[in-house]
Amino acid sequence: MLAQVSRLLRRRFDERARGIGATRPQWLVLSLLSFNGGINQGGLAELLEVEPITLGRMIDRLQDAQLVERRPDPADRRAWRLFLTGKGQTLLDGLHPFALETYEMALEGVSEEDRAVTMAVLARMRGNLSRRQALDTAPTGG
Repeated sequence: MLAQVSRLLRRRFDERARGIGATRPQWLVLSLLSFNGGINQGGLAELLEVEPITLGRMIDRLQDAQLVERRPDPADRRAWRLFLTGKGQTLLDGLHPFALETYEMALEGVSEEDRAVTMAVLARMRGNLSRRQALDTAPTGG
């Protein structure tokens, strides 16, 4: 059920975003950069759960469109830090209402109490799975 709802949310958002020439992956990158300005590509790839090479191509396109910029990392000459440009922020600001409208469409008829419970349950599930992943990938002594 989670996968189906997630797929439908993505589809509805994509339909709206396409109208202003944007894609959901672009929105995800721009949104994450708005909260994590200055992150390196590896860190952003991890947040997006994509391979760094995949993100690199995406960042190339976003940089060509002047939506993001790469700046040298002062601590590592080989690394780049990523930042949202003014044009990227404007696009993100235009996409934000679509995201809100999509969620409101999905939550139509769901009470505030049920919304709060749903968010609490999803947050607990995310925490459980994140903690489990950390345990599964933790180095073992030996």
